[in-house]
Amino acid sequence: MNTFEQCVRFILEEEGGLVNHPGDPGGLTRFGISQRAYPTVDIRSITEDDAKAFYRRDYWNPIHGDELPAGLDLLMLDTAINMGAETAVRLLQEALNVRVDGMIGGMTINGARQQMPGIMGRFCALRAWRYEINRNEETFGKVWFRRLFKAYDAAWALYDDIRGNPS
Repeated sequence: MNTFEQCVRFILEEEGGLVNHPGDPGGLTRFGISQRAYPTVDIRSITEDDAKAFYRRDYWNPIHGDELPAGLDLLMLDTAINMGAETAVRLLQEALNVRVDGMIGGMTINGARQQMPGIMGRFCALRAWRYEINRNEETFGKVWFRRLFKAYDAAWALYDDIRGNPS
């Protein structure tokens, strides 16, 4: 099931417009697309559709978003954008207790499907731990944790919606 549009809607709401926080190592960002990640892109002029295209190509596709269960796909996309796609995959593999190699394959996808919905909490706990040990936690920690809890709630809502369970 393709839930990219629902997932990216959450991302765009969280990322907002043009931001240039002096403590952010990503530098200038728009719709969450950073100058550091895209040094040749005129960040000020990208559109929401441009941002969606970057998110699909550089984050959703590498995490195999179309193959992940609804809800977990949102958490994975948000983590990939925040920490990198390989880190998101490694955290998922660690939560699944499968070989951690940073590459999504059948074992990771099948494990994610079999361990839903409990895997979402274990995955978020590992993401939270990464925030806690990050050197920028003092500056951004409260924002990161707020977003993580919001993403967790949104992931459950998407999971319930796809399964036909009212939230």
